[in-house]
Amino acid sequence: MANISFFFPKAEKGNALALNAGLGNLGVSVMQFLVPIVITMGVFGALGGDPQPLSDGGQLWLQNAGFVWVPFILAATVAAYLGMNDIASAKSSFADQSVIFSRFHNWIMCILYTGTFGSFIGYSAGFPLLMKTQFPDVNALQFAFLGPLVGALSRAATGWVSDRFGGGRVTLWVFVGMMVAVFGVLQFLPSDGAGGNFWLFFACFMALFFLTGVGNASTFQMIPAIMRQEIPRLMPHLDGAAMQKQIERESAAIIAFTSAIAAYGAFFIPKSYGTSIAMTGGPEMALWGFGVFYAICTVLTWFYYTRRGALLDHTKTLSPTMATASRT
Repeated sequence: MANISFFFPKAEKGNALALNAGLGNLGVSVMQFLVPIVITMGVFGALGGDPQPLSDGGQLWLQNAGFVWVPFILAATVAAYLGMNDIASAKSSFADQSVIFSRFHNWIMCILYTGTFGSFIGYSAGFPLLMKTQFPDVNALQFAFLGPLVGALSRAATGWVSDRFGGGRVTLWVFVGMMVAVFGVLQFLPSDGAGGNFWLFFACFMALFFLTGVGNASTFQMIPAIMRQEIPRLMPHLDGAAMQKQIERESAAIIAFTSAIAAYGAFFIPKSYGTSIAMTGGPEMALWGFGVFYAICTVLTWFYYTRRGALLDHTKTLSPTMATASRT
């Protein structure tokens, strides 16, 4: 994904990154839909091994949860070998890329992308558990894949919105919407095992997944835009071509690094649910914590990127040097 920023001009980077990542994120939904099916049948025959017997006389082929991906991995490997090419100008050493650790906005974007992608991957992992514990009469497997599906499709479909209106603006409103959606989830949870409304709870979570997808696209769109502003300020000695190369190199490295950090959401969100349930008997404490985190992300986005005079304020006028570096 980091190399995508080298292929597309400025006006199309957000949409290109969103399409690639959004369609890739569909893997989460496909996994949650496909695995419960393939473990119930001998898909690979004798090659798949023997099933595991259940106490009720049934059988499960749990190994199929891993084996089912092997044909797709092999096909992707062949396609990569035959069809993918490295971009010579995109190659850089670790020392070249490690400059991002001294970039202040790299760390701010790690926080914001954890709020968007970290939430997407964490909610995807924890949504079945939350449904099962809070609404035990509902078959969670029937609905678990829908959240990641909505989030992946919204990411793929809304990249153009950030290209059109600006990633910072979109990200700001995404975090506001996520705070509202979390508050909605809290309103429709059962209390002491009674009450609650599953369908309104489910609708609020679908809104959360949708917003994480939009935010995933908008935060990625922000990164090249931020570096187009920062590199001319930090490295004014570079000429036009060298400056553009440095912008692309650091943008790609930050995209990769923020993705790695945000992926920890797959651990922290389910863990937060479990800890909250163990300590208080319900997930409310964890959800309030998520809401506070989105409030922090909202403030950071506004202060550093969208308020008047901020880095991505669209009312600012670029200096001639910055305008030249920004042109693609």
